[in-house]
Amino acid sequence: MKETGTILLVEDDKNIQRTNRRILEREGYTVLCAGNLQGARALLLEHMPDALVLDIMLPDGNGLDFCGKIRPFTSAPVLFLTALDEKNEIIEGLLAGGNDYITKPYDVDEFVARIKAQLRLARMNRREAKEQRTLVRDNLSLDLFAQRAYLGGKDMLLTQKEYLLLLLLARSGEEILSSEYLYQTVWNMPMTADNRTLKKHISTVRRKLEEGDCKYTITAVYGRGYTFEKV
Repeated sequence: MKETGTILLVEDDKNIQRTNRRILEREGYTVLCAGNLQGARALLLEHMPDALVLDIMLPDGNGLDFCGKIRPFTSAPVLFLTALDEKNEIIEGLLAGGNDYITKPYDVDEFVARIKAQLRLARMNRREAKEQRTLVRDNLSLDLFAQRAYLGGKDMLLTQKEYLLLLLLARSGEEILSSEYLYQTVWNMPMTADNRTLKKHISTVRRKLEEGDCKYTITAVYGRGYTFEKV
């Protein structure tokens, strides 16, 4: 199965650049090439590569310094490719923000395997970051950063308090949450004897869930509170 993704090769040796490009394109990658740091900067202004293979000793500068400068702007893995194999160079490369270090001469299969490993790790990290940002319950998705709820991909257009109520209940795992807890958490004050405000907001959220054909609903449990459960 062919790989996908874009890789930026920064290498001043034309033979190595040509060979590596051919190897990676054969694997299925889109490959961008630069022979110096100036060319690499120009390509990074137009493209967002999934990984960089960066030589350290380049005609117009040092790849280690370049890596440190671009790190605030990209999380793409950087693999240093160089003839230098001294321990302090390896440490400098990693401290500059590099993810791996390959010394010349190198085995072609190992070269490809290391790139694949870094891309796979980067995809896993992105997926984990997305999962931490989003709470999903079947066709219901809550964006924890933007504080918006989507049902079947459509914005539910909840108010802030409606969103917070839904978030608390969706996180509860079908645990019953008391009216007092919900009110105090969302309104940031103790609930009075009259809980009509809470009931009104719960009713609105429940109606929007039903209108969007949600697989979950909010159920009132007499004398105890509310729970979020599958229909």
